[in-house]
Amino acid sequence: MTPPRPSPARAVALILVATAFIAVTTLLAKAVGGPHLGPPLHPLQVSHGRFLFALIVIALVVAARRQRIAGVHWRWHGFRTLFGWGGVTLMFAAAARMPLSDATAISFLSPVFAMLLAIPLLGERVGPVRWTAALLALAGMGVLLRPGAEAFQPAALLALAAAVSMGVEAIFIKRLSGAEPPVQILLVNNSLGLAIATLAVVPVWQGPAPGQWAALALIGVAMAAAQLCFVNAMRMADASFVVPFTYATLVWAALYDAAIFGVIPDAVSWTGAAIIVAGGGLLAWREAGRGRAVTTPPAPEPGERAPGA
Repeated sequence: MTPPRPSPARAVALILVATAFIAVTTLLAKAVGGPHLGPPLHPLQVSHGRFLFALIVIALVVAARRQRIAGVHWRWHGFRTLFGWGGVTLMFAAAARMPLSDATAISFLSPVFAMLLAIPLLGERVGPVRWTAALLALAGMGVLLRPGAEAFQPAALLALAAAVSMGVEAIFIKRLSGAEPPVQILLVNNSLGLAIATLAVVPVWQGPAPGQWAALALIGVAMAAAQLCFVNAMRMADASFVVPFTYATLVWAALYDAAIFGVIPDAVSWTGAAIIVAGGGLLAWREAGRGRAVTTPPAPEPGERAPGA
């Protein structure tokens, strides 16, 4: 297959569309995880719906492209999917219990955790600029956690755990990204994810209301669309150029939360988010200067992310 010609403008457009879809998944997770569409669904059931319907979309794409599946690194996929499923489930749990903008901002710490984990797991060396970026982002997290205040958000710890899990996932994504075709990675990831989610959801399963079924389907479709946009964007421009635009997810999340649930981010939320984005931006700038994105490599799934994502 002939690689597409570099097109930074199209790459940015695709990333912005992907971030809009990622924010939609957390918005819908908040809706089905609360009393808005029926009795609240457990986060394990929400993540099950995400993998089920995303797999349907990805399988249709694979069938249409007649993609040949070969050379699957099952061990890497297994670890990647396990941590990815955990990150997505924790993120959905956080989104149902706190402002979407706060949950999304905390999820942006995943590249920082990926950088920290790359030191013992991949033997990478981290210089002063990257340490500064990491400490800056972690300081923003501290602001969003609101320690010692009456406004302390326990749910923020769920978002933090999601970021750690997605940081571990990024390590295995990095190993897979240069070893297998992107669409194959998506197919295997969603297949294994559905298997894990199905086993996990059995104890908490409840029959969703019609509106909840529709929301679960939209979560899966939106995530699959985001993944496909992200994959194609990464093929059109360098990761170090594209990745900073993923912070648009925070803007979409804040807009959706305000429009649908009437939740307006306060000054503390904007301050914490700005500090995290500054740290992430510094990290992305440093990776661009090094000529490659180490902590945010070409990945088949954005911040599942997101928001896992």
